[in-house]
Amino acid sequence: KVQDVPLLPSLDYEKLKKDLITGNDRLKAFLLQALRWRLTTSYPGEQRDTVLQAYISNDLLDCHSNCQRSVLKLLHSKSEIVRQYMARLINAFASLAEGRVYLSQNPTLLRMLEERLKAEDKDSLTWENVLGALQKFSLRRALQSAMIKDGLIFWLVDVLTDTDCLSDYTLEYSVALLMNLCLRSAGKKMCARIANHVLKVLSDLLGHENHEIQPYVNGALYSILAIPSVREEARAMGMEEILRCFIKEGNAEMIRQIEFIIKQLNSEEPLNDSIVSDDEEEEEDEEEDHDIMEADLDKDEVLQPQLGELAGEKLLTTEYLGIMTHTPKTKKKLFPGVHQSIDEPLQRPVTPGYHRTMYLMPENDTNSCHDRDEKLQSLPSGHLPICGGSRSSISDLCISPSSCHAATACTAGFTWLQTYYAYIFLYALLTLSISSYSEFPSAFTSKPKIPRTPEVQSASPRKGKMPAIAPQFSQSGPQQTSRPGSSGSSTRSRQSKWKK
Repeated sequence: KVQDVPLLPSLDYEKLKKDLITGNDRLKAFLLQALRWRLTTSYPGEQRDTVLQAYISNDLLDCHSNCQRSVLKLLHSKSEIVRQYMARLINAFASLAEGRVYLSQNPTLLRMLEERLKAEDKDSLTWENVLGALQKFSLRRALQSAMIKDGLIFWLVDVLTDTDCLSDYTLEYSVALLMNLCLRSAGKKMCARIANHVLKVLSDLLGHENHEIQPYVNGALYSILAIPSVREEARAMGMEEILRCFIKEGNAEMIRQIEFIIKQLNSEEPLNDSIVSDDEEEEEDEEEDHDIMEADLDKDEVLQPQLGELAGEKLLTTEYLGIMTHTPKTKKKLFPGVHQSIDEPLQRPVTPGYHRTMYLMPENDTNSCHDRDEKLQSLPSGHLPICGGSRSSISDLCISPSSCHAATACTAGFTWLQTYYAYIFLYALLTLSISSYSEFPSAFTSKPKIPRTPEVQSASPRKGKMPAIAPQFSQSGPQQTSRPGSSGSSTRSRQSKWKK
């Protein structure tokens, strides 16, 4: 049975946004890092949905603001580390469907990201995350159209001419972005203007050692060959012979996709009306059911706290704790998406993060949760791990009942008070039952039923006092939070004592 995960403490977003705009560069970077970790390491489901909803309802990135100084302007910061951590946070927002909707409401953000893409070094993490965010933006139809009009296809083809200097992440997201733009009729026509160049780049990518890009290369080729002038150019350069060379080396799925591409290449169909009118149609973004929180978002952290500096969740909950304002939002059921045969090249917008290594979902992560609980249980009694020089994480507010008691008290402050009175009542009941057992009616002769209270389960009911509320902090960096463990074993042990 899936157990509830406590919500994270509310934050003072006005103070946060003020410091993001007026603070020094190091504070800005630490805040951007901590806010991203809240998203990337929160537990998928209500906890993560509530974090994102709080960010959006408080307009964390000033997407709805017309002020001269806004959080989004950090993309143009003189500090490379601030630009990088701002790009990482935007990429994390773009990884979630509702985050993409929020970001798309700012008319200038897309242009800002495109400018950064052309200004940053191609081997920088800032460049990677800007590209990742743009690729996820390409899942939305309106943003696809804007990127095509801005000539992003021409820029992508130039970048993919030389792939030696590109990381795997950059390569995959660049090719996937190109494919998503080529699926649109306006994108096909853009490619037709540089048919020879784009066909040469795509044919070279077919033989790339990174096989993760093959579905996107195939999808792009299949799409642009719907244009008669592109087909003519492909035949003139001997594209069919090139494709048949890869049939001999590819796996079964790759072979079937190439056969579809060859069939498209040899087609004599003229440019049909559906391709011409594609951009005039209004379609819903059926692909918006994809939430892609890939592990790459938190890789290669260059910002580390020095002795005495706060970071991660510890920074947020120490300096920016707000009044409890959580309003859990029921996440609407999104489209299941359009299913297509794996035999055909991709014909719907996708993002590589959906296929790459992602944070494990709770249903598939029971072992890692169990291992983490055991690790936390192994700490000496009374020992509080400290952050030291490592980054803190969502585990700063640990939710394992075997390792701390403060997390649930922080996220639901009234619970410990209820539990306190419950213990007083149970203590009185136990005393009364011992002193005048024979006077009790038969309804009270069975074992007392103890309420399950994971947040205080290690306290002795006979002492009648609460444990000290002191949060414990993990030494580890961002990682997926574990579920609260069951208090069943603790309950059974108490019941057995009362029975005796």
